[in-house]
Amino acid sequence: MERVFIEMKPDDIGHNPFKLIGVDWMLITAGTKGSYNTMTGAWGSLGVMWDRRVAMCVIRPNRYTYQFMERSENFSLSFFEEEYRDALTYCGTHSGRDVNKAAAIRLTPVFGEDTIYFVEARLVIECRKIYFQDITPANFLSPDIDGFYPKKDYHRMYIGEIIRCLSR
Repeated sequence: MERVFIEMKPDDIGHNPFKLIGVDWMLITAGTKGSYNTMTGAWGSLGVMWDRRVAMCVIRPNRYTYQFMERSENFSLSFFEEEYRDALTYCGTHSGRDVNKAAAIRLTPVFGEDTIYFVEARLVIECRKIYFQDITPANFLSPDIDGFYPKKDYHRMYIGEIIRCLSR
């Protein structure tokens, strides 16, 4: 079966972002054809910032994908059907330092002009980084948030302008 993507406007995504990100999860991918990495993300958002359609994701500095995000101008968020849950779990529990994740889980990378995503995805959001901010514990207004950071490895937040959406 050929898997064809249809380009759509960000306003037409039509998915509940709480389910899409927090329940279904996503693969965050950055890098180049010669060197890239992907990781599972379950924290982030979709919305409007500075009159632009944006996606936000967070990555801890100790994650291998962090260095790819730092070097890249763009990144992608790939969302999958439930049948890929094991693949997403694998990408969240194994490091690209140690294994070629895409090969291990049998996902097919697509090397676009500026981003990398996966043929098997049901929705792809391509983004151009426009802002980053390190999470600062001094700014937590709810003290229980610090409980998510027992190792004090606070995330870096990336906001990306959505440059293209692909759907099936």
